[in-house]
Amino acid sequence: MSAPSRARARVRAELTREILAAAHEELAAGGAAGLSLRAIARRLQMVPSALYRYFPSRDALLTALIIDAYRAVGGAAAAGADSAGPVALDCWLAVAAGVRKWGQEHPHEWALVYGSPVPGYRAPRDTVDAALVVTRVIADIFTGVTPADAAPPPWFPPTPAGLAEIVGPIEAELLPGRRPEVVAAAVVAWTVLLGMVSFELFGHYVGATTDFTAFFEYEMRLVAHLVGLA
Repeated sequence: MSAPSRARARVRAELTREILAAAHEELAAGGAAGLSLRAIARRLQMVPSALYRYFPSRDALLTALIIDAYRAVGGAAAAGADSAGPVALDCWLAVAAGVRKWGQEHPHEWALVYGSPVPGYRAPRDTVDAALVVTRVIADIFTGVTPADAAPPPWFPPTPAGLAEIVGPIEAELLPGRRPEVVAAAVVAWTVLLGMVSFELFGHYVGATTDFTAFFEYEMRLVAHLVGLA
């Protein structure tokens, strides 16, 4: 790449970052449904036509914000896993704490990816791949503690007919070789973690506990025992 091309690329990358930063501010001010390229252009003192050269539509900008959010929460989960060491329970608790902390620090981005769908927006495949980052971190905990084809813990309920086929896509993508009961347990852990953080951020636990942090930590330990991570 020539020097002028590198310079143009740097300018484009910098302006793209500025647009995304302004979009995050607009997201916090008016929510995803009210996101407007014109409002972002005004915030940046740009003409809208210039902004369209970087993001041709509101949906393109939403996609960029969603991918950033998924990758960021996935990074928080991965950082928790890296800090915890090899013990599965410690790893799970660190991942849960990292995901919750990221949600507390970025409530509008959490709402964008785990809240109500944005009217009229259809997510492309790129967002699915990004969404799987945090899911893969959780799945890796299960693959690390559960050998391929290992029997589930004795307290698991009887396996219904056809469960392997039902969870086959998840097994193939995230937990290859693991029994369907283990795959189902991983989905339970993932769902409880994201559900509890969502309930906290959206105000559904207000008045329900006197110390939600202690309650959350206990719930994560309880989930770990129930799904066989302890």
